Amino acid sequence: MELKDIHALAQRIKGNVAEVIVGKEEMIDRLLIAMITSGHVLLEDMPGTGKTLLAKALAQSLHGTFKRVQFTPDLLPSDLSGIQFFNQQSGDFEFRPGPLFTNVLLADEINRATPRTQSSLLECMEERQVSIDGETHTLAAPFLVIATQNPVEHQGTFPLPEAQLDRFLFKLRMGYPSHEEGLAILKRFRGDNPLARLRPVAETDELLQAQAAYTAVRVSDDVLDYLLRVVELTRTHESLAVGVSPRGSQALLRAVQAHAVLQGRDYATPDDVKAMAEPVLAHRVIPVGLQRSRADEAARIVAEVLERAPVPAEEPVR
Repeated sequence: MELKDIHALAQRIKGNVAEVIVGKEEMIDRLLIAMITSGHVLLEDMPGTGKTLLAKALAQSLHGTFKRVQFTPDLLPSDLSGIQFFNQQSGDFEFRPGPLFTNVLLADEINRATPRTQSSLLECMEERQVSIDGETHTLAAPFLVIATQNPVEHQGTFPLPEAQLDRFLFKLRMGYPSHEEGLAILKRFRGDNPLARLRPVAETDELLQAQAAYTAVRVSDDVLDYLLRVVELTRTHESLAVGVSPRGSQALLRAVQAHAVLQGRDYATPDDVKAMAEPVLAHRVIPVGLQRSRADEAARIVAEVLERAPVPAEEPVR
């Protein structure tokens, strides 16, 4: 698959999702970037802002398997991964897979589950496999986790640990719609739910090809140096207790390449780094004296870092 084919695939999916979701083009683009880069997404916002609807629309646009799990305090790790059960007919133990064995997993209100259940997602999100009773089971490909959560200040929620937050490529906020968007939403859903009519427009094989091909986007040494300087500034910033790890810099590079593809280019620019810095890096840093849930403060500091980092003057080689 060529880069132009990835761009066409993304536009096809984006147009399909737009049949259900009003506005939120930037949000849809970032979800597409996550799909292309094999990344996972955490959607955080107030209840009723369309987080679950967006995740469902994206999943239904892909001709693959989709599972939704409502995370609750009594959810167990085995409820996600599956169990070994004794088959009386065969006289042997058999593996019964859980909802993790799917192409797209919607983990609804993930921060309502206990830390033990949250941590059970770590291996599958990073390694694309789960271990049960000493046996390793490979998950489906592609595999994408779209998790939603309400703000951690809400009663009955468990903040996600830093190690798990780092597994998400993006942490995004839906935000409330504008007046015009709100009016369009009322009109669109006045008769029926357009999600019920949504049909797949992409095959899983196409997405796998895109995931293997997007890294052909050229990133010049100047842009790489700029990207790394942005990351390094988070490690020395006076307002940050914890900066971005090398895993974070790799995640930013992948997002930058995919963002360039969505812009119709086969090369990356500093503007791609600027566009991806906040959604990739803000949830990976911890401000001094503040809880990591203070997303606004983290985003402000990332924006300040971008202002401090010297931007390459030369255009990338095309």
